[in-house]
Amino acid sequence: MTTLLHLNVSPRGERSHSRRAGSVVRERLAARRGPLIVIERDLGAEPLPPIDAAFTDANLAVAAGGDEQAPALKLSERLIAELESADMVLITTPIHNFTVPATLKTWIDLVVRPGRTFRSTPQGKQGLLRDRPVLALVACGGAFHDRPGSQQDFFTPYLKYVLGTIGLSRVEVLRMENMNRGSDPVARSFDHLRAWCEAAVPAMVD
Repeated sequence: MTTLLHLNVSPRGERSHSRRAGSVVRERLAARRGPLIVIERDLGAEPLPPIDAAFTDANLAVAAGGDEQAPALKLSERLIAELESADMVLITTPIHNFTVPATLKTWIDLVVRPGRTFRSTPQGKQGLLRDRPVLALVACGGAFHDRPGSQQDFFTPYLKYVLGTIGLSRVEVLRMENMNRGSDPVARSFDHLRAWCEAAVPAMVD
């Protein structure tokens, strides 16, 4: 049975387009792989605490060969264990100010750790986690294009780079654009999502 780690990032509850999109993809995954074991991590409803000095000191100590079981690392270790146990990761999130929301950034800061999920080498950082598919569904209020007035997408290159740092290289990102521009763009985005699922989900999970 496939284990899915689902990170829900939007704070908007049932009004969230990204949460609705996540339900579509989970149905498609279940149809393809059978019943899923789902690890739910709702970062929107239950934000993680920000990084503090105790975590930073303990994290640096691990990088220098210290104890991974330090009390300040307990939450980080639980999040990493969730990630390690998953066969796939689904991230459903808005874009905030052109990049990852603060709640998702905190999760990243807690799982991307020197000496634990990556190590530094003369050739650069090397991921220590087993690779697995990551599907990110990103709800955007506006549009991204080459014409004047377009937004810039710092979310996608950052997410791919930072997850690649810990060994997750199979990252697919779907932007759902113009989600604050009325019902027609929303309907088109969900039509695009369903079409994307037909190609992307089999390619990522088979």
